[in-house]
Amino acid sequence: MTTTTDPIDLRSDTVTLPSPEMRQAMAAAEVGDDVYREDPSINLLEERAAAVTGKEAALYVASGSMGNLVSGLSWCARGDEAIVGRMDHILMNEVGSLGTFGGVQIRAVETDQRGFLLPDAVERAIRPPRGFFPRTAMVNVENTQNRGGGAAFTSDEIKSVADVAHAHGVHVHMDGARIFNAAVTTGESVADLAANADSVTFCLSKGLGCPVGSVVCGSSDFIDRARHHRKMLGGGMRQGGVLAAAGLYALDHMVERLAEDHANARRLADGLRHVDGIRVIYDDTPSNMVYMRPVGMPPADFIARLRERGVLCGGQEDWVRMVTHYGINAEDIDEALEAIAGTVKSSVAAG
Repeated sequence: MTTTTDPIDLRSDTVTLPSPEMRQAMAAAEVGDDVYREDPSINLLEERAAAVTGKEAALYVASGSMGNLVSGLSWCARGDEAIVGRMDHILMNEVGSLGTFGGVQIRAVETDQRGFLLPDAVERAIRPPRGFFPRTAMVNVENTQNRGGGAAFTSDEIKSVADVAHAHGVHVHMDGARIFNAAVTTGESVADLAANADSVTFCLSKGLGCPVGSVVCGSSDFIDRARHHRKMLGGGMRQGGVLAAAGLYALDHMVERLAEDHANARRLADGLRHVDGIRVIYDDTPSNMVYMRPVGMPPADFIARLRERGVLCGGQEDWVRMVTHYGINAEDIDEALEAIAGTVKSSVAAG
């Protein structure tokens, strides 16, 4: 069955489209040359981002991956080592950029089932100050944790890792691509969640619904270095205020509505638990991600057959992921559940 209507796109929250009101804000944006630090919309976005994360300064960048990369380059010298969780985006989905551009060795350590770094594992992984070892220069934490089913970590959990790193003079970077989702889940402020990290990135182009961009936040000295590395990577902005205006709109209007995405994800997960032939991988659905496993069917086949029924999702290895976001409502979730049940039923009949 091939649908003639627009598909229900659950591949990622990166597929969000700007709302009409966000487009109006973009069209009305004041702009200037950001390389000269003269774009008023970017300057204001950076000020707002620094304030909301509780940091001194901020830098607008093209993507979350660029934000993580300029952060890593700013904390690590060539030959240094960065500690990451075994499921972290910086390890799994950023094309080895920190090693390629910075000559930085990535050391993956064990996590709990949610993908949270175990403080004891971090302690063991930090290199001794003497000997023929790379210098441990950075520890990365991810919040929310993508491959951990969208798990959200509290400020106390982040502190438990940061205390270990800081005791050894190691900086902590937080990949907070979805930190606003984490704030909605935990009930804590973004500033509280980022308080024990020396730097933090957050994405505007995921749940906040912007077309482009992320922001890196930290101390003024750190942001000066990050700005240097952004330019080195070809990321200098010119009249980027048309994009920054979307971010300003999002901070005012798109944060509280993230709770709707979380409710829709729970609705999806609860419905999937009643579909024979589907196993929901994580018991909890803390934010906007649902991971599942079709029983007796390769994920690639399941994804292809579901596409024919008008539902798009992503997957790798032995799992399928669905992500709720702006533009997806409860009715879409119910239609997706019907399509999933039909896909499984047709597969059983064919088998």
